[in-house]
Amino acid sequence: MWFCIPAHGHHNPTLPVAAELVRRGDAVRYYSFEEFREKVEATGAEYVSCDRFLPGLSAWEEAALKRVSTTEMSVVALRTTGRMDDFLREQVEEFRPDVIVSDSVCFWGKLTARKYHIPLVVSTTTFAFNQSSSQYMKSSLAEIADLIGGSRRVKAELKALEKYGYHEKSIMPLVQNDNFTDTIVYATARYQPRSETFSGHYAFVGPSLSLPYEPAKDNRRPLVYISLGTVINERPEFYRRCAEALGGEDMDVVISCGRSVDVASLGELPENIRVYPYVNQPEVLSRANVFLTHCGMNSVSESLYMGTPMVLFPQTNEQRAVARRAGELGAGLPLKGEGAADIRDAVRAVLAQESYAASAMACARDFRSAPGAAGAADFIESAPHELPEEDRRQRRSAMLAGWMQLLYWAVAVPLILLLPRWTAVRWWMAAIAANLLFGPYKKLLERKGGG
Repeated sequence: MWFCIPAHGHHNPTLPVAAELVRRGDAVRYYSFEEFREKVEATGAEYVSCDRFLPGLSAWEEAALKRVSTTEMSVVALRTTGRMDDFLREQVEEFRPDVIVSDSVCFWGKLTARKYHIPLVVSTTTFAFNQSSSQYMKSSLAEIADLIGGSRRVKAELKALEKYGYHEKSIMPLVQNDNFTDTIVYATARYQPRSETFSGHYAFVGPSLSLPYEPAKDNRRPLVYISLGTVINERPEFYRRCAEALGGEDMDVVISCGRSVDVASLGELPENIRVYPYVNQPEVLSRANVFLTHCGMNSVSESLYMGTPMVLFPQTNEQRAVARRAGELGAGLPLKGEGAADIRDAVRAVLAQESYAASAMACARDFRSAPGAAGAADFIESAPHELPEEDRRQRRSAMLAGWMQLLYWAVAVPLILLLPRWTAVRWWMAAIAANLLFGPYKKLLERKGGG
């Protein structure tokens, strides 16, 4: 049984793996949504529709999901889990799966595996995050406020799930990586931040890509590709600035603006600028010399797989982690601002400095040598994985997490007590202040604990 959330970036890496399992003769039921039916069925897996279990959303909730609100995504996922409970019980009894593969943020998949004691393999389409690698995720104040402000709603949804036999006291075990759960990561060990801090339960298989394209950068003049992905892409003003910045330059520019932006609304465009609602991204990247990207994991993986250096423009904390790692590897340059001059300067810099293209090609060689979909299929077929003895990193990680939690609350509780009782946002203020004060001590503990 394979479970995924309704998002392109979480489906795409899994499809070649599902196809490989089917090719080997395994029976795969893929629980997905109508938008992805055609892609899932193309793998040969049995598609099972889950659309009817998604809860209805108000306009405000839909807007929050478009902003990638962690609170709203958690609430929707928990409600969906409750609505699917009877259906999934019947499915488990009838199909009798040997293993469940669940997306890392697909709560109903993870909880079904736990409830019925079925071996679980987590499919992680972003980086894997533990105490060490989580340093790469720098949340904005708005994202922190969303988490703190929504904590009561999330706890209420967890409480509501108890009647179905799901007894989760915190959301964290459902979203974080641990060293005890079999986990596939669609990144190489070289690309994954702090990969040495993860246990043998992790398979860093590299990008799960099956593409008929090879890097071909022999353009008459540079080709620049611009895309903000499939979620936070309704940015017509940004596309206009890109056209302003690069119009008339000695380069060709392709912009993929998404289906929610009317191309005509962008006005008259320079001759060297072409805008489309959708393009064959891997094919364009195989020819592109620069990719201005929102830094989604799939987009960056495809870019590096094709040896294309990037201008990095992340929108969320996970994307900031991906951008940071790409920058560390020398394959991308952060966009300093959103003005036309900033865009022009960044694109010119990546084109002018050969080191960016060389670093991207080094990543391409690393990615193409990884086991990919076949390695992921091997890992799933041999689950569950038993380590010969308890990994010392697991004990160290558990001890470190305990000390971190104790130290955090030692900082946070006095702050809460000191703030005026009438302050409506005192919990928010205390949590933000505690995170800032706690940061240096957290890094010290991580160095002592070796990750």
